[in-house]
This record gives sequence, C-alpha cells and structure tokens, in this order.
Amino acid sequence: MPNIEANGISLHYEGRGNPAHPPIVLVMGLGVQMILWPEPFCEMLADRGFYVVRFDNRDAGLSTQLNELGTPNIPLQYMRYMMGLSVKAAYSLDDMAMDTSALIGALGLPRVHLVGASMGGMIAQNLAASLPSRVASLTSIMSTTGRRSLPKASWRTMRAILSRPAKPNDTKAAIERMMYVLNTVSSRTLRPDQARLRALCEQHVARRNNPAGGARQIAAIAASDDRTKIVRQIKVPTLVLHGDQDELIPYPAGLETARAIREGGGEARSVIIEGMGHDLPEPLWARLADEIAQHCQAAEGTGAKKET
Repeated sequence: MPNIEANGISLHYEGRGNPAHPPIVLVMGLGVQMILWPEPFCEMLADRGFYVVRFDNRDAGLSTQLNELGTPNIPLQYMRYMMGLSVKAAYSLDDMAMDTSALIGALGLPRVHLVGASMGGMIAQNLAASLPSRVASLTSIMSTTGRRSLPKASWRTMRAILSRPAKPNDTKAAIERMMYVLNTVSSRTLRPDQARLRALCEQHVARRNNPAGGARQIAAIAASDDRTKIVRQIKVPTLVLHGDQDELIPYPAGLETARAIREGGGEARSVIIEGMGHDLPEPLWARLADEIAQHCQAAEGTGAKKET
C-alpha cells in the first residue's frame, strides 16, 4: 500500500480489483482511517466489476499529519457553531475535496464513481459539485448538507464524539475510546462483533493515533456550516444511502441531501436502510455493495449513451 503525492501532501492509498475496470474511490469520515471501509466489503465491490481505491484522508492514518497547523479548541468551536458564530479551521472540506481530486489525477484514473461516508460524503459532495469532470457518479452514505434545521444528533452520540481523546502515547486508552465511540454510533439491532471491533480499533491505533488531526477535521466540518447551495450544484447521478437507526446524522439529512440535488436540477435517489446506524454493519455489506454497484453500472450505461 503506497503513498502518492497529491495536492501538496502525501496520501496513503490501496487499490484492489482489476485496474482496467471502472474505478470506485471510497472517501472515509471524521477522524477515522481507510480501514473503516471493511476489506470484505471492498472485495464485494471489486467482485462486482470495479477497481476499488480506498485512502487515508489528510490528518488520518498514514497520510500527511498537519500538526504544524495546531490543535483547535473543539469545545469552544462547538459552542461557537451552536451559537451561529464563525468557526476557525486550519483547512476546509473543499481542501479535502481537492486532495481527493488530486489523488484521482495522480493515479491516472478516468472519471470515478465517488463513494463517501459521513464527512467523506460531504467531501465527495463538494467534489462532485465543483469538479464534475472527475466524477461519473456519487454515492453519499450517512451524510448531510449541514442545514441547521435538520434533526440533531442524539446527546449520547455527541457525548461520545466530543469525549476527551486519549493522549497520543496512550495506546490502551485510545483503543478503549474508539471502542466506546464506534459502539455508541453503531446500529442498535445489528450490533458489531466485539472481538472484531476490538481488532479493528487496535489496528487503527497501531497505524496512527493523532487526536489533533481528528480535531482539525471536526473544525473543518463546523466551519463549512450549511452547504445546501453547494449540494444543489451536483448534477452527476447520485445515490443517497442512510440508516434508519443513525443517531449521529439522523436519516432526514439523507432525504434532504437528495431533495437539494433534485431541487438544483440534478438526479438523486435516496434509500433508507433498515437496521443501519452510523456504521456499515456486516449483515448489510452485500446489500450496500449491490446498491452501489447497480448505481455505478447505471451511470456507466448513461455515460456510454452520451458518448454515442
């Protein structure tokens, strides 16, 4: 799994499947690494005829850590956000979208099928809106436009997300905190296997434990505020997937994302997944892979028709 220079930073990525097949690029969410896209799920997408790329965002995993930019005061910035005041951020979601675009270019990929989860969905939305020449289709999973009138996260999920991070050198505490956060935001009915979850958290912390990077990403989300105007600009075929048990970004945010795209004249379809929280439960991997593959295949057919 190599690194590649993109947008002035180094991004760690992994590709699987046949590089001659249509590419899917997976963009992960807040404070977590590409390994949150489960390997078997990636294999399912590859088996459905795609070349699948997952990567670590800036300030995550084995990609560039921008510690020289400092650590934001998240409680203070969160209070400012809740009061409708401006939030200071070291970089923006647009910067992260340009990272993804530069990665696509550096890998020499044609237009890609962009799949983003949570913050990754926001990044993917911004890229699809600003550079549609890079994007054949968009799949936005458990994400949002950021419209303030949408239902808010439950208190228990916000308490987990905003809980004090472990110190960078405290491996045990970092693993336990990640277990707490992922267990809190996950499906209530399709619970994660605890042994597998612990192994994932141990791998995640072993790759990199840098709480300051996650704090900078939180600030980027808060500073972006309501992105409805951006989302309305999306014209590429879009699939919105959202769980009915998502307590961090409740499912009306997914419906609103699709509505905003259609309001702007774009094509968007929303699917509410029963039993899914703010996670990718293993029993749903095959269904999610099917939904994404069928959407991408339809977009490929649309593209072929436009070329003839």
